[in-house]
Amino acid sequence: MELVFLGTSCAVPTEKRGLPAVLLEYLNNFFLFDCGEGTQRQMRKVGLNFMRVDNIFITHLHADHFMGLPGMIQSMDFMERTRTLNLYGPVGFKDTMYHMLRLGNFSMDYMSINVNEVKKGPVLNGERYSVSCFNTEHTSNSIGYVFEEEDKRVFLKQKALDLGVPEGRLFSRLQNNHEVEVNGKVISPDMVLSEPVPGRKVVYTGDTRACDSVIKAAANADVLIHDSTFSDAEEEKTQQMAHCTARQAAGVAKKANAKRLYLTHLSQRYTNPQLLEGEAREVFKESYVAQDYMRVKVDKHSR
Repeated sequence: MELVFLGTSCAVPTEKRGLPAVLLEYLNNFFLFDCGEGTQRQMRKVGLNFMRVDNIFITHLHADHFMGLPGMIQSMDFMERTRTLNLYGPVGFKDTMYHMLRLGNFSMDYMSINVNEVKKGPVLNGERYSVSCFNTEHTSNSIGYVFEEEDKRVFLKQKALDLGVPEGRLFSRLQNNHEVEVNGKVISPDMVLSEPVPGRKVVYTGDTRACDSVIKAAANADVLIHDSTFSDAEEEKTQQMAHCTARQAAGVAKKANAKRLYLTHLSQRYTNPQLLEGEAREVFKESYVAQDYMRVKVDKHSR
């Protein structure tokens, strides 16, 4: 599993930061969270093929989080993509897309779009993973997303051998949760599989204040990607504008028992983003300022 930060700025792009977008790669599938203006170009700059994206998740309907969609959709269709593109967003997303797809001479000749409005709860179930969403405190309908890998049980080869199971076909049957018989003795999968190993978990908040819903959603997350628009000096703005300081985001990560925190959605006023990282690390050591084109590996859990 790998994360690629494609845009880490807030509201306005800068020379070094594009508008919000994070790509998650899992089992050779691309999942895109938010799609700010210019996201398709950001993907090209890091050698990622936007044609491989099948699912895009939008957190809320402020333009900096979704205005990359029309350009990307047009490019996909121009390149004769025929697979359906699945879009997920909060209440009001269908109406937004309806109007967006009728701007100018917008047309599609090859591909189709499946637009889904989602609320708190399950969003997508796939092979060995799920995506769900939770409410955030930014707009009346803003949401964040949780990407979670299924728990896995590891095959204990030596234990199987000790029970007399020969390598080969019977190993495969046990790994696929089927009983086998060896010398008149039934060997069940439970006898040769480890206790469940928790899957990996990545949480993306989009824009939000520090709030309990994020703490709950991010419980024990491997990676929490959190709004960090302001420094301590602008803390008052977080209530008025429904955003977060780096220190507040670190407090959320600490309460959630997350393993790592990545600070994103940074205001253009911070020419030295390490200031934000320093403030966050005073609360939560494993805090990092996200940079455009940064790649983050999320390692598998050991037993």
